[in-house]
Amino acid sequence: MAKLTLKDLDLKNKTVLVRADFNVPQDTSLNITDDTRIRSTVPTLQYILDNGAKKLVIMSHLGRPDGQAMAKYSLKPVAARLKELLGQDVLFLNDCVGVDIKQEIDNSKEKVILLENLRFHAEEEANDANFAKRLASLADVFVNDAFGTAHRAHASTEGVTHFLKSAAGFLLEKEIKYLGGAVSNPQKPFMVILGGAKVSDKIGVIQNLLPKCDAIIVGGGMAYTFLKAQGVEIGNSRLEKEKLGLAKSILEQAKKLNKAVLLPIDHVVVDNIDPAAKTEIVGQDIPVGKIAVDIGPKTIKLFEDKLSLAKTIVWNGPLGIFEMDAFSKGTLEVAKFISGLKTTSIIGGGDTAAAMAKFNLEDKMSHISTGGGASLEFLEGKSLPGIAALTEK
Repeated sequence: MAKLTLKDLDLKNKTVLVRADFNVPQDTSLNITDDTRIRSTVPTLQYILDNGAKKLVIMSHLGRPDGQAMAKYSLKPVAARLKELLGQDVLFLNDCVGVDIKQEIDNSKEKVILLENLRFHAEEEANDANFAKRLASLADVFVNDAFGTAHRAHASTEGVTHFLKSAAGFLLEKEIKYLGGAVSNPQKPFMVILGGAKVSDKIGVIQNLLPKCDAIIVGGGMAYTFLKAQGVEIGNSRLEKEKLGLAKSILEQAKKLNKAVLLPIDHVVVDNIDPAAKTEIVGQDIPVGKIAVDIGPKTIKLFEDKLSLAKTIVWNGPLGIFEMDAFSKGTLEVAKFISGLKTTSIIGGGDTAAAMAKFNLEDKMSHISTGGGASLEFLEGKSLPGIAALTEK
């Protein structure tokens, strides 16, 4: 990596400022329902504590409070979970900047301090230089371990790097290694699986990866715009009418580059999207009035046969409405199949990561990205401000 990483820093007797991504889901009683993001950054936090840091100051956002202090977006529940995971007391502060905050950090008997939600201040998302300077004044060095926000130039991701020596934490470093490797130097054959609802969300990924990959496998709602562009009947399935021309040109480009684009050849269909709806398997043409909600068994076999050749697989977007058990088989079967391959399997965050968690296959994949939008932009080949701003080696 061309950027400083955690192991390049001398941490002894230093106060270390860490940007984590603790934007975790909670229920109505503010109990954390999935602590994956907190657990993912524990190796970085533990390394800092084990290597002689004087204080560890952690900052994050939670939700979209839009510059207002709101109790439902407080990071206080995160402090309690962090205490359990680190096995030591965590001092929770009720703000993230200010003279009092600096004093409380300096005087604290606890080594670990969690600041209140950065986005209670509008200056955070505005990347206000003065706000960034105030955050930076709390510490001696900065470590960014929040890949989920690396695609945003915010005060806590990009701004602070102008005032402190800055390095990537272990989680950020791992994301760069896997996603960066897939984009710049994948082991071949290299297969890309794209799903999810809309073609428009994946245009950048297709354009960046099509010349580099050996095949693109398309499922989910976006597949029906491609099928329609080929003249296939899609019934009432999801269609982005204004993207038909684009889908056609992508298919033509793939042909010119001699790249395979695999689309569903059979479908699970319903009359209406409801978990209790009666399902039916149909061939490539979908009858009038029917809605495709998942790929069919022939498509699963087609996709698996292709994937069996892969040395590198990047997967972004589920192949059906996996949240409903009746429509999750395509995503589940393909995921189970990949988990048994000797291949580098990279899962591109968001819904795909949620699907792997639902199917208990997280530990069977080489890498599951913690960033939805960030992993998408990385796969599009874009420079992410939170990474670009880190100190060069």
